[in-house]
Amino acid sequence: MGSYLNPGSASFRNSLRSKIYVDKSELIARTNELICTEQRYVCVSRPRRFGKSMAANMLASYYEKEENSDDLFGGLRISRAITYRDHLNQYDVIKINMQEFLSVTNSVDEMLGRLKRYLLFDLLDAYGNLHFRDSEDLIQVMKDIFAKTKCPFVILIDEWDCLFREYKKDREAQKKYLDFLRVWLKDQDYVALAYMTGILPIKKYGSHSALNMFTEYSMTNPREMAEFFGFTEDEVKMLCARYKRSFEETKAWYDGYELITVEENQKKIYSMYSPKSVVDAMLSGVFDNYWNQTETYEALKTYIRLNYDGLKDSVIKMLGGDKVQINTGTFSNDMATFQGKDDVLTLLVHLGYLSYHWPDKTVYIPNKEVSQEYINAISTMEWPEVIDSVENSRKLLEALWRMDSDTVAKGIDKVHQEVSILQYNDENSLSCTINLAFYFAREYYTVIRELPSGKGFADICFLPRKLHLDKPAAIIELKWNKNASGAIAQIKRQQYSEVLKDYHGDLLLAGINYDKKTKLHECVIEKFQKY
Repeated sequence: MGSYLNPGSASFRNSLRSKIYVDKSELIARTNELICTEQRYVCVSRPRRFGKSMAANMLASYYEKEENSDDLFGGLRISRAITYRDHLNQYDVIKINMQEFLSVTNSVDEMLGRLKRYLLFDLLDAYGNLHFRDSEDLIQVMKDIFAKTKCPFVILIDEWDCLFREYKKDREAQKKYLDFLRVWLKDQDYVALAYMTGILPIKKYGSHSALNMFTEYSMTNPREMAEFFGFTEDEVKMLCARYKRSFEETKAWYDGYELITVEENQKKIYSMYSPKSVVDAMLSGVFDNYWNQTETYEALKTYIRLNYDGLKDSVIKMLGGDKVQINTGTFSNDMATFQGKDDVLTLLVHLGYLSYHWPDKTVYIPNKEVSQEYINAISTMEWPEVIDSVENSRKLLEALWRMDSDTVAKGIDKVHQEVSILQYNDENSLSCTINLAFYFAREYYTVIRELPSGKGFADICFLPRKLHLDKPAAIIELKWNKNASGAIAQIKRQQYSEVLKDYHGDLLLAGINYDKKTKLHECVIEKFQKY
């Protein structure tokens, strides 16, 4: 047993001993299907703190042959899989965190040199009785070991992409690194499984496809790996029940990552939650920003301030609750090569700052926690009109509660006039303005657009979450170049309030109209009278 060769199960044991452990061991059944096949090369990319390292520790503990780990897995879901015994503790495992080598070196050559030396130390220590053709050549040593033992290696590389984050613009360093991985791993018989994790998908280099043998499972195309990184909704519901926390509040704060896979010819959608945030909220009982505490908002600010046409407009639209169409195909899978706003937005998907809706190829801000990170970043940028709108949204919401129609109308006018992107000619554009103007409503409400209700769709519904039932619900109907009273009449005529028939608190009806000639908004607010 060494530091990198068959490193033991201490890390995974720590995970199992934690107050909260969510069983993701069925991932092993997936990787067992790939062992010693043409599909044995796997790269999983997810945002930071989404369970990638824990999964690598689990795989190391399961596959390595120097330790019997049946006591760890016997009570987990994987123990019921047909292949469980076939691969348990059957392989030499090499497990490395590439960040460890990058952090203590000053060049890619130095990093790779240290990596090779340290791996050779463990290999020669374990197999010193063998005769090697060249004991200073990592690849040859592994070939010789495999030739003698017939036991292939499971190679686990965590933080594989850290070099692309550190050497963002050094194409020569990136190429050297990719070439090393290709020569070390590709078409080598000693590889039973090569499993890499990181934040970024594998770098695209035009015709230079160094690692084209890998199957990638990313935030934009997770496929059968979707459920194993992050917490699923069912898992979060169980945690909320165990710790007596509000699932509704947890969903508002930490949900929003939508991962789609196909199982048995059926499309399945996983609503994915940030594990770091959910665990901290469950243990503390306080809903707050946790995932974002692991990295300053400056990281997000760096990208959304880039001067690409339409990028600022897209961010503002998403803050207003809209989805934005993107093309992910031009992204080069690095943090420096951008052809336009679509590449920046695609990077933000991989970093966890946006969620990708695969069916219509759109992105959106996933939840309250991440939305606050955008506000933090924008507050230090030259976007004062956006911050003013957000700060004024508290007062606008209070005016709605007071049924102060004039103040609501004037507040929406101000947002529309000052935020240049919010110029519109239809009700959908008006909806974006209203959502930004009432940004603070997310503090108390689940905000639903196009809510199926009665005989149609309510444009916007503010439904108070259970921890905030002292606040009134609101149904808002929007009109463009018509009149606000007509909007109220439509709410009543179409029986939009029927969708809230089980809600027993106060309910406000608001009609908002934009007059094309005067370029002003009109608002009418009524309290719904239940009979």
